[in-house]
Amino acid sequence: MRRSKPFSAGSLIVLMLTLAILLASCGGSAATAPTTAPAPTSAAAAPPTTAPAATAALAATTAPAATEAPKPTEAAAATAAPEATAAPAAGGSGQFAGVEITAVTFTGPQIAEPLQRHAKEFAEKTGAKVNVTTVPFSDLYNKILTDLSTKTNSFDLFVFDPQWMSDFVSAGYLEDMTDRVKNDKQIQWDDIAPFFRDFSATYNGKTYAIPLDGDFHMIYYRTDILKDLGMDVPNTWDDYLKIAKAVTDKKLTTSDGQAVYGSCISKKRNAQAYWWITSVAGGFIQSQGTNQGAFFNTDDMKPLVDNEGFRKAMELFKETTQYGPPDELNLDVGGTRGLFTSGRCALSMDWGDIGTLAIDPKTSKVIDKVGAAILPGSDSVIDRKTGKLVKCDKTLCPYMDDKGINHAPFASYGGWSAAINAASDAKKKDAAYALLSYMSAPEQSNVDVTIGKTGFNPYRTSQFSSTDLWVKAGMSEAAAKDYLGAIQASLQSPNMILDLRIPKTQEYQQVVLDKALAQFLAGEISRDDAMQQVYDGWEEITNREGRDTQLAAYQASLGVQR
Repeated sequence: MRRSKPFSAGSLIVLMLTLAILLASCGGSAATAPTTAPAPTSAAAAPPTTAPAATAALAATTAPAATEAPKPTEAAAATAAPEATAAPAAGGSGQFAGVEITAVTFTGPQIAEPLQRHAKEFAEKTGAKVNVTTVPFSDLYNKILTDLSTKTNSFDLFVFDPQWMSDFVSAGYLEDMTDRVKNDKQIQWDDIAPFFRDFSATYNGKTYAIPLDGDFHMIYYRTDILKDLGMDVPNTWDDYLKIAKAVTDKKLTTSDGQAVYGSCISKKRNAQAYWWITSVAGGFIQSQGTNQGAFFNTDDMKPLVDNEGFRKAMELFKETTQYGPPDELNLDVGGTRGLFTSGRCALSMDWGDIGTLAIDPKTSKVIDKVGAAILPGSDSVIDRKTGKLVKCDKTLCPYMDDKGINHAPFASYGGWSAAINAASDAKKKDAAYALLSYMSAPEQSNVDVTIGKTGFNPYRTSQFSSTDLWVKAGMSEAAAKDYLGAIQASLQSPNMILDLRIPKTQEYQQVVLDKALAQFLAGEISRDDAMQQVYDGWEEITNREGRDTQLAAYQASLGVQR
């Protein structure tokens, strides 16, 4: 290669002086600014990796009690970094550098855990700063509604109960995401099961929420205990009580001498316990298919709680308490799940969470000892004209099983979903949607639904189509088929009960129903007084909101796609 002639010493000195003069005239010190530009990216990533600090930073503007507990971040550490979630977070586009968004959800640790974990990944990937605020479930609805109605707009993103959409959409609070979803390949929208695309995401034909979870109630049972007792999986609620009583009478204990309870069902007031009564009552009340409805008469919007079916359900539900832990009335789902996975319950009723918590080798003592089944049913249903229980026949119970039992699986809650504040600025909306798309995409959600502590249950078609995900997560092939089979039997049932999704749903259920049920279980009021309290309370709401308006909304809500 040809070499160039070397510079002389004199010419080098002249060249250096010339460069110095040029730098000074251009403001040489300013040239260092680009070296500090990445600061927003590192700042964005910091809060999620030090979660207690992130929640503390929000304490001044949000409920202190809700943000101070670091437990969700501990749960995140316990289930951190599933292998499949790391790859999508790699790269780092920086497309939202300098954009800060704030999300609010349930304290958890479930639900908050995956949001916090994915917020960290998203921050590292895009440069956005994501704050996560948590509040107790009993406060979540009012926390969101107050923030929106007062135009405080502290939150850009809500992970909430999709049943509340009617209240938020009608007021114009939620962003219409229809076009975003249509143009988003990452989210694979068509893979989300039609029921969840409809019930959990759509209102009046438009998409206002992104599903992150799929919810149905089912029962769980200890396969080893039923085998030892020589008893079958409960097909009716009377069967359920017989098993629970048999376990209690046997005075079974764990290997370390702790009592094994016949039944463990959360019954805590101001939590999530009010859904269970519908799961017990459903088989007595709805038999003609989903469109018949289980909460109100579809002719006049009269509550379906003043009848022999609901009365029977109240009695059965209260009797389960006799076979449960002594503090069952104070247990939320976290407490009953912990008892079940530690081997201290023979039966339970819950969403899909127990199935995945039961395979966690760090906490579960019942691995390969858990079965799941569709909710028990009844051989009798109410005549809606008289309110009396009548024995099932093919006309009254067209979907009864081969034993003459009417099952009405309850799509309780529908599944946690996420929505965007319509009042947030455009850049915040873009970042919020990108985070939701990332969380819901199969690469992340297919892992999240197999981790018990996330609180997320299957909602995508691909999550039901193969047992591979579940076997990889630690389930046996048989357990995976049993678990998915119970959910699919519920989802595909022509007599599935749809949860309420009409204006003031939260008041009907979380205020009126929860109070009366808790007082009845605690012995403060009689069964009939509790039923009357629910009836009168629901009638008061319906009359206040307008009977025709509420009836039209209820009828429309029963036409969900599946």
